[in-house]
Amino acid sequence: MTNIIACIDGSSLSEHVTTASVWAAKQMGSPLILLHSLEKEANRSDEDLSGSIGLGSREHLLDELVALDEKRAKLALEHGKLVLENAKDFAQNAGAKQIALLQRHGDLVDNLLHLEDETRLIVVGRLGSNHTMDAHTIGSHIERVARTSHRPILINVGKFTPPRNFMIAYDGREAADNAISRIAQSPLLIGLPCHLVMVGEETPERRQKLDEAQQILEEEGFEVIASIKPGKIYPTLTLYKEENQIELMAMGAYGHSRLRQFFVGSNTSKMIIESDIPLLILR
Repeated sequence: MTNIIACIDGSSLSEHVTTASVWAAKQMGSPLILLHSLEKEANRSDEDLSGSIGLGSREHLLDELVALDEKRAKLALEHGKLVLENAKDFAQNAGAKQIALLQRHGDLVDNLLHLEDETRLIVVGRLGSNHTMDAHTIGSHIERVARTSHRPILINVGKFTPPRNFMIAYDGREAADNAISRIAQSPLLIGLPCHLVMVGEETPERRQKLDEAQQILEEEGFEVIASIKPGKIYPTLTLYKEENQIELMAMGAYGHSRLRQFFVGSNTSKMIIESDIPLLILR
């Protein structure tokens, strides 16, 4: 696990994804790979249309359809190369030292899984090329990447600036404990003040779990402010974020069996959709 993988698609968020990935590469001392996937378009004309075309014009029209698909694929390839070259120039100007460009055919998620053994962190934009910057939605790949990848995912939501603090949404469950361990062992957020926040009723058991998590982080040199806040999860975390001017949020993700529940109709899904700060999802 060595590389930071930045997913570049030419959308309006690509420049900000590149900025975030350069920051992560510097923090972690890792090489940066700018990845562009050439995915099959939904409106390509490669289905069998021979039965719906008249006998006289069938061969001519099918030849034209094939030529059109070939031209579209060639243009997409050239466009992707330009997108990557522009991102490389931007990354170099931002201070990245080790940069590699990678263009692959096929599904982005499949490509990320193929690269997983050499991946330390994945950086993606919340929205893809089919969404506008003000769209309150999750890009089509976000859930699938989080559901299948075992690597941390940094989700960028807009213009990226290096965070000066971060918050961990902690619930004391296994996924949250794993997130604490990974943050403690990683240089990504080292040196930044950490707000460790648990939402709900304070009990001796919950306070003990919070104290244990705080101790793990402090032993690795983090300055930690730990709090248990009453209320409902999403509005309480949102209010805490605003009151304390939090600039990055980290949270754990469930295992495979519960990830769809985790992302569909959940507080985490709502947080990703509505957030105005980057989110770090950890498994």
